[in-house]
Amino acid sequence: MTEPTRVPHPQEALLPVPPGAAGRPRGAAARAPGDGSARAGGSAGRTRAAAKGAREAAPNLPVARVVVDTPLPHLDRPFDYLVPSTMDAEAVPGCRVRVRFAGQLADGYLLERLAESEHAGRLSFLERVVSSEPVLTPEIARLARAVADRYAGTMPDVLRLAVPPRHARVEAEARTPARAVPPGSGAGDTPVRGTAEAADPRPGSAEDRRGAASEPARENTPHGGAAHRDTHGPAAGEATAPADGARHGETASPETAGRRAARAYGDAWRAYPAGESFLEALAEGRAPRAVWTALPGTDAAGPSWPHAVAAAARATVDGGRGVVVVVPDGKDVALVTAALGETPHVAITADLGPAERYRRWLKALRGEVMIVVGNRPAAYAPVARLGLAVIWDDGDDLHAERHAPYPHAREVLGLRAHQAGAGLLVGGYARTAEATALVETGWAAPLVPHRAAVRARAPRVRPAGDDAELARDQAARAARLPSIAWRALREGLAHGPVLVQVPRRGYLPALACRHCRAPARCSGLPQAPPSPGAAPMGPGGAAARRGDARDRGGPGAGHRTGAHGAHSGRGGRAAGGTAGMLTDPALADAAAPGLLAPGPVCSGPLALRGGHAVPYCRWCGRIAGDWRCPSCGGTGVRAVVVGARRTAEELGRAFPSVAVRTSGRDGVLATVSGTPALVVATPGAEPVPDGGYAAAVLLDGWALLGRPDLRAAEETLRRWMNAAALLRPAGELVVLADAALPAVQALLRWDPVTFAERELGERAELGFPPAVRMATLTGSAAAVRETLADATLPAEAQVLGPVPVDGGLERAMIRVPRRLGSALARALKGASGVRSARKAPEVVRVNIDPLDLI
Repeated sequence: MTEPTRVPHPQEALLPVPPGAAGRPRGAAARAPGDGSARAGGSAGRTRAAAKGAREAAPNLPVARVVVDTPLPHLDRPFDYLVPSTMDAEAVPGCRVRVRFAGQLADGYLLERLAESEHAGRLSFLERVVSSEPVLTPEIARLARAVADRYAGTMPDVLRLAVPPRHARVEAEARTPARAVPPGSGAGDTPVRGTAEAADPRPGSAEDRRGAASEPARENTPHGGAAHRDTHGPAAGEATAPADGARHGETASPETAGRRAARAYGDAWRAYPAGESFLEALAEGRAPRAVWTALPGTDAAGPSWPHAVAAAARATVDGGRGVVVVVPDGKDVALVTAALGETPHVAITADLGPAERYRRWLKALRGEVMIVVGNRPAAYAPVARLGLAVIWDDGDDLHAERHAPYPHAREVLGLRAHQAGAGLLVGGYARTAEATALVETGWAAPLVPHRAAVRARAPRVRPAGDDAELARDQAARAARLPSIAWRALREGLAHGPVLVQVPRRGYLPALACRHCRAPARCSGLPQAPPSPGAAPMGPGGAAARRGDARDRGGPGAGHRTGAHGAHSGRGGRAAGGTAGMLTDPALADAAAPGLLAPGPVCSGPLALRGGHAVPYCRWCGRIAGDWRCPSCGGTGVRAVVVGARRTAEELGRAFPSVAVRTSGRDGVLATVSGTPALVVATPGAEPVPDGGYAAAVLLDGWALLGRPDLRAAEETLRRWMNAAALLRPAGELVVLADAALPAVQALLRWDPVTFAERELGERAELGFPPAVRMATLTGSAAAVRETLADATLPAEAQVLGPVPVDGGLERAMIRVPRRLGSALARALKGASGVRSARKAPEVVRVNIDPLDLI
């Protein structure tokens, strides 16, 4: 057995660094039994002679600094290992390795090779080099460290999000040579470089350029227009794009390259006062940072924003730099891919197989392409010499990571742009409070269109509750579809497809007693867990099998799925018409004796799956054919909330000669033709029409605005504007909501900027993000209180709670001023490390600035 070189304290990672070691990297030795260990206290030449048959260290740079894939927060630091001489050629920085860690084999990434270790004891050898492919670039390693520090997480957790799993067969495939395309084509004027180091023209060492970038919004820089000159960017004289008419290898000046980019790609940005200067800055090698409010309207060429993104990407590539574009879902990826056309790029989406995703990811890593378009994971794409990072619709909840440490793609790209000296474009039809904070701090500039262009392309918005309409139609006050909505549907169907947005999915997701209006709830005992291997019975089992196909419609919506769906919408029966029947024998068996678990009554909400269905419980799946109101004894039910499928059924009966198509839980339509049709969709699942929608109706505005959520008004306006932007220029839009509400007024004027500024001001007054930093601790009551006791919080921190939440857990919120966000993250990470070192059995979830704060 090898003797330990020192006895590390279990909380070593939490102790302050000694003054004499402030500049040293924190490495630690990993011990392993056997005679395969060697002393690394000096150079390789002073290494003790190895016994016969023992492994020898590599003659040059024998020490490998490895980040080990371990979930323990108190071990979130690199460890030093010895590189065997047999692995000297394969153990390159960035490769995957296997090491002996705590007596077990663990995966890891080799960060760098060193001549000697600062650890004076024995070092274990690397067990194996899994692949010599350098999948972890220095830029992505620095980004992963910054993201982990920003969100009180660990670097291995971030690397699991950043680096896809390995596929040996894909790695062995032949590489595709980089393509060199003539200037002005948007595919780059110089061959693509293979590594970030070869393409990085920035002065100074890598350590000098690393910097702390945990809070990009705090760095204030002067700006003019939408193009910011960044001191970290390449110098103006280092641009390599050839000018028009350049002779025999002469290079163009940055100003010439910028003017050429503005001429070649300026059409997509002509409606923006600072659009051409933004393109010029990208082509000249500068780092413009902008918050972009896109023009609404969809014409024969489709929405305008994908073409603007493609133009900015081509201008950046013409300057010899790479681009990363992050969009919410595959539908948006397809739009950007179509706009890029023949410009070399790769699209990385979740619907690709693991092998194909890894193949495309390797193309970016190897420098075969300079543009990567994709969903949330594309924010970590290893594009060489990044020049522009783009995120579209940053308010979409799909940009928020569901796995620890729960980073947001907007913050990841902001950190990456700051570290790499690259430009950043945060775009959308609406504007979030977080993006507005970037503008107000001066870190980014606004990029908005001319008001004349907005008025020419924005839809004609008409609220359903105005006084003039109520004077003509008194029943409109209580009707779900008032006469103004019916007129818009009829007139729009004469010219093309019409969109109907319904905020709730399903058929009738909430029921009430027909007589007393009391909510209809389950009155039976919960169903017992099925035996191992038994098939799930009842609607609860069917719902469980479809649990991953989450709908984008209602609150808490998740991933979108892709399939085409149609709904005839005719011949349905009213709710409650079959309230006494059990039509499926399998469903009837679910209520048989012996299958009910002892305990209290379920009391879950009842719902209907269709016009011929029986009410069922949404919690336990029990068929409620024998339901009786506990208040009045009635057996009939009525709808409280109407879902998208029931809406499609009613519209199908009202317009029998028109096709009704649905887009939501059962399938998201990517596109629809320009022929007349009724398209019923939940928010976020609206298909892109060929030539734009002729009209649109936004139903049940109260369902979106009335949610108990901090971002309810902001999210409602974002969903409304995303749907309204799919209309043809000056198309008619009817919104069923009170015209006096701020969100409705912003939609009427098409003024998301003023609404976002007002929202940010109100949050600052009340002490909510992004004006402050907030963290939540979720876990058992004892674990949350222990974490709060172990955390060395800043003096200005406010602890709110803990309070009970769903699942028998408790949640505490911690609020600090924005300038103390890094200190809060360090304190919570230290507390997590203390619990990890103690081997605490219960886990406390730490989430910094979560979307579901309230």
